[in-house]
Amino acid sequence: MGKPHPVELRKRAVSLVEQGNTHTEAARRLCVSIKFVNDMVRLKRESGSLAPKRQGNPGRGKLTGVKGWVERRITAQPDLTIDELTAELAAEHGVKVHRSSVGRLLLRLGLSHKKRPASA
Repeated sequence: MGKPHPVELRKRAVSLVEQGNTHTEAARRLCVSIKFVNDMVRLKRESGSLAPKRQGNPGRGKLTGVKGWVERRITAQPDLTIDELTAELAAEHGVKVHRSSVGRLLLRLGLSHKKRPASA
């Protein structure tokens, strides 16, 4: 995902339209798309602001509600594998996710560790 256009460019696009230029003329003058000018004029009209919206995932996912359970489960049984944890999530909570999603959750929680084979 790219970076949003600077607020200064957004202001100049709206300003040109407010001065009586068409959206096409404003887009051509600023070297942006007509859709960008349309979107900025609409954003200014609806919200009164030209600040870009937050990008990316807002932090909600399938595993958000079970973070505490995962922490407690790993604390109770530290040698639990990701595959076993994934199966327990599906059986007990009805949350069906890929094992990589569980692995990323463990990383975010700081609970991952390298499994080593038992030494003789």
